[in-house]
Amino acid sequence: MNVVFTCGGTAGHINPALAVANLLRERKPDAKILFVGAEGGMETKLVPREGYELETVKVAPYLRKLTPKAIKHNLTTLFDLRAARKKADRIIREFRPDVIVGTGGYASYPMLRQGAKRGVPTAVHEANAMPGLTTRMVADSASRIMVCFEESKNYYKNPERVEVVGMPVRKEFLYTTRAEARKKLGLGDEPLLVSAWGSLGAREMNKRMADFLALEVRDGCPWRHVHATGSYGWRWMPDLVKEKGVDLTAHPELELREYIHNMPDLMAAADLILTRAGASSLNELEASGTPCIIIPSPNVTDNHQEKNARVLERSGAARVLLEPGLSAEALYDAAKELMNDAEARRTMQENLRKMAVVDSAERIYNTILELAARNH
Repeated sequence: MNVVFTCGGTAGHINPALAVANLLRERKPDAKILFVGAEGGMETKLVPREGYELETVKVAPYLRKLTPKAIKHNLTTLFDLRAARKKADRIIREFRPDVIVGTGGYASYPMLRQGAKRGVPTAVHEANAMPGLTTRMVADSASRIMVCFEESKNYYKNPERVEVVGMPVRKEFLYTTRAEARKKLGLGDEPLLVSAWGSLGAREMNKRMADFLALEVRDGCPWRHVHATGSYGWRWMPDLVKEKGVDLTAHPELELREYIHNMPDLMAAADLILTRAGASSLNELEASGTPCIIIPSPNVTDNHQEKNARVLERSGAARVLLEPGLSAEALYDAAKELMNDAEARRTMQENLRKMAVVDSAERIYNTILELAARNH
């Protein structure tokens, strides 16, 4: 069996494909697996590290503007797309895939389009609640559309071809217990708050968090707090925190980190997390059952983070606050309210776990086997 995984752009697109590819490699050692991504994308580092062959195509997103610069960019994009389709044809001709699986990002479009055109079964995985541009472009020709949320079916013309599979997450998010995590972290019964706005961080939210830390100090540091600044915020946030009158050496309960490398442990141990609404993050929240306040990024295409977050909110699995107009005081009051309400957190945890698809990789794997069988 020959399988192409095509994805790129962010870890949220690449890691689910790697999780399923690893399961396929484990179950079907004779299967040939090829990844196709974008030149210069994050996939050029992540995929070879896992031991998979990677082909790249030159693709870029369209700019939704009518400025001269955007028009010039889009004309170049169209030219590159023609070349990417030709390369996709060559890959299909030489590799002869039994199925092509796209897990997101504009890099996946050429392979999915050309594969469907040449009769190769194709499946597209949409991580967000509403379909993104690439998914919308291939939805009508895809053999199967795989989504994370039940209500996402409503956005597709042919719901019979839509399957709810969730998103593969690391097993540690599913199976690390609070007791195990707290023991590993050296924590007792003290309450723990975690906050993070993504690997790069978010300037405006990090500014608010500096004031948030000052409010914690004002109240005598009522809980432990680990905040990830992101690589950009790490350059300036520690100085801003000092300007706000917070001496971190005098308050060991408050900790700044550039990046949280042991997120499964911290999420299992945490009483509450403040975070964004990227698809990967939300699926990790569901898997771990960590009570959460979600502040969607307002700087994403089609406002998809808020749409993702509202799915959890409607299920009683999250509280959603919007960044525009949100003060540090309002965020602090919301966090304090939940940190002091064990019953509300317990209900949120139960609702998160009801939403979790714990066998997501298995479901996608079975879909691949089913589609590949059509070629035999």
